[in-house]
Amino acid sequence: MNLKSRSKVSAEFSMSSMTDLVFLLLIFFMLTSTLVTSSALDVILPKSKAQSVNKAQITVTITPELEVSVNEDVLPVDQVEARILALANGDPESVIILRADESVPTGETVRIMDMAYRNRLKMVLATDPR
Repeated sequence: MNLKSRSKVSAEFSMSSMTDLVFLLLIFFMLTSTLVTSSALDVILPKSKAQSVNKAQITVTITPELEVSVNEDVLPVDQVEARILALANGDPESVIILRADESVPTGETVRIMDMAYRNRLKMVLATDPR
């Protein structure tokens, strides 16, 4: 009487498909992380450990030469408020990202922040996480 089973179950596990999947995920995350770009103007942001805002609709940048730009358009200081209001378009969910160089005097930064406060707009001061 032959009681041995004819089909043997293999105890081996092939890791090749798992390693392929891991490498594909690694390549995907490497490519998507390099596609994140910041504004074109070169400013040195103050250092902080705060988290960033994902929803950026309006970006106001103050350079070390005290040039103010709204979404990469350099404007005189007296036209900044009108441009911000035109871009905000009355949307209560719009967020203004203020990118001020660390050498900019506090008074200039507060002037821009006051514009947002007077018009009841949300403003976040951008910092460098490093």
